[in-house]
Amino acid sequence: MTMVSNITAAAPAEASTPAKRPLAKSQAAKTAREIAGRVLPPVLGLAVLLGVWQLACSGPNALLPGPVKVIQSTWPLIVDPFFDHGGVDKGLFWHIFASLKRVAVGFALSSVAGIFLGVLIGQSTLAFRALDPIFQVLRTVPPLAWLPISLAAFRQADPSAIFVIFITSIWPIILNTAVGVRNIPQDYRNVALVLRLSPIEFFFKIVIPATVPYIFTGLKIGIGLSWLAIIAAEMLIGGVGIGFFIWDAWNSSLMSEIILALVYVGLVGFMLDRLITFVGKLLSN
Repeated sequence: MTMVSNITAAAPAEASTPAKRPLAKSQAAKTAREIAGRVLPPVLGLAVLLGVWQLACSGPNALLPGPVKVIQSTWPLIVDPFFDHGGVDKGLFWHIFASLKRVAVGFALSSVAGIFLGVLIGQSTLAFRALDPIFQVLRTVPPLAWLPISLAAFRQADPSAIFVIFITSIWPIILNTAVGVRNIPQDYRNVALVLRLSPIEFFFKIVIPATVPYIFTGLKIGIGLSWLAIIAAEMLIGGVGIGFFIWDAWNSSLMSEIILALVYVGLVGFMLDRLITFVGKLLSN
């Protein structure tokens, strides 16, 4: 009797085991399909791009090197980006690092000033009427047009480049922050009045949380413009920097090095954009 009951009790457990396996396989297949759906399209797109590029540049009269020739010609730069032979004879890591330092300083200054001015013209109608026309005119000036003025004012390459970054990236931060402040719901303002929040408390407890998406939209645009501006500025001011590296390679007719540098410029710009997006999501949650 005991043996019969044991067999009967064990039967459901044995029957449930095969049911779990199809579920696990189905979940694994679903995960694999999701990964493939994310990975395969960009990989295939890159493969097609490289293939078309190689075919377009494989003829005897091709003006630009293909991807195979670029890798062959720049392999020492790829495998050793950290060499430093003094002066401007440095690996690509040091050129990119020098550019990023300038971008960090200029973008940090533009972020602080841009958020402050954006809040000011977003909160005050009088400030908006006084400053918005000036901002709208100045933001249309090309970045490199500011370089002669900055060189005349600062007399040094680094401060001049930082100023160009600052004056280029500040406008989208100001305008997007101002839009965010003007779109703060009236209920939030009423709560601030009821709680008698000071201006500083209103700024940190109401304005910043309510305008984070707008601010980070401006910051994303600003960091992209900063990276564009520093590449252009370094071509003219010289010294260590990825912009100077590209210009020096052009003067030496090293097209493969220019293409390699452009790939690195694009990857760094992409990572900067993703970094700002990541920080914005952290502060929004």
